[in-house]
Amino acid sequence: MANTNIDRETLRELADEGNETAWDRLADLADTAGDLGELSELLDEGSMRAGFLLTQRAVATGDLRELQRIADAGYGEAGDELNRLLKAPADGHRD
Repeated sequence: MANTNIDRETLRELADEGNETAWDRLADLADTAGDLGELSELLDEGSMRAGFLLTQRAVATGDLRELQRIADAGYGEAGDELNRLLKAPADGHRD
């Protein structure tokens, strides 16, 4: 079995060269570590996996402003989730 313990520096170099799998791996590592700052940086650099992970966190906490920020950074599904939450009735029932 191959060694899968790849250092962040190597992942960053690969990501900077356009390797999407390296971007995804960096985002997963940041998410596991709870490093929202790094996830946000990765999103700003174009990582859709970071956008997905940040969106999941924002939906779980109902953070509408964060969803807007994520959508503005280019992850469209955050905008979809924001709209869904905004359209949901406050009491959980549709009239």
